[in-house]
Amino acid sequence: MEPIEVTARFDEQGTITPLHFTWKGVVHRLESTGRRWADETGQHILVMNTSGRIYELTFKSGEGRWFIGQADPAHKFV
Repeated sequence: MEPIEVTARFDEQGTITPLHFTWKGVVHRLESTGRRWADETGQHILVMNTSGRIYELTFKSGEGRWFIGQADPAHKFV
C-alpha cells in the first residue's frame, strides 16, 4: 500500500465518503463508492473515478492516513 492524499466527507454517523484523491501527481475525482469493509489494516473502500477506473482506498484511523491498494484498470462497477 502506498500513502496518498484524500479529500473525504465524514457524515454525522461517521461514514466516510472519499471525494477525490491525488496519486502520482494526478487528481482523481470520484464518481462513486462501492463495497466497504474493515479489517486489521483499516477501513477499505472501493471507489470509481470519473474515467471508470476502480481503486481500493484504505483509511487507517489510528494514523489518520489514507493509502491506495490495488487499482484495477480493466474492471468497472456493474
